Amino acid sequence: MNLIKWDPFRELEDVSSRLNRIFGRIPNRAESDSGMLAVADWMPSVDISETDAAYLIKSEIPGVKKEDVKVTIQDGMLTIQGERKQEKEEKNKKFHRVECSYGSFVRSFRVPDDDDDAAVKAEFKDGMLNVTLPKSAKAKPKAIEVSVL
Repeated sequence: MNLIKWDPFRELEDVSSRLNRIFGRIPNRAESDSGMLAVADWMPSVDISETDAAYLIKSEIPGVKKEDVKVTIQDGMLTIQGERKQEKEEKNKKFHRVECSYGSFVRSFRVPDDDDDAAVKAEFKDGMLNVTLPKSAKAKPKAIEVSVL
């Protein structure tokens, strides 16, 4: 009788593959021609904060070139999309482990009603994308003095 060493990571990978098949996600590029629904390969981390004047969305996308990132606002949705490209495989180079995520990504967020779409700014520096959504002037609170009779 042969003993098989239990590998929890292999079991997790198996569960992940089964869930990907159930929900129509393509687990690897080799299956992309099978007609299944294609989705993003990975998702960058995002922090969303708010000040009195604006909303700030910070996204970590290291290893992605500025020209490979696109930020759009349409129909009340802010979409950040792009691609992190993997270096080409060389014949003299062997990979022993690849843990970094590569491929396309898409993140979409509902934009609050009080933002000013025309004044949105996006800045990309050192692998960080900072998107600033200023609040519109009409949405800012205004104090009204009430006199007591």
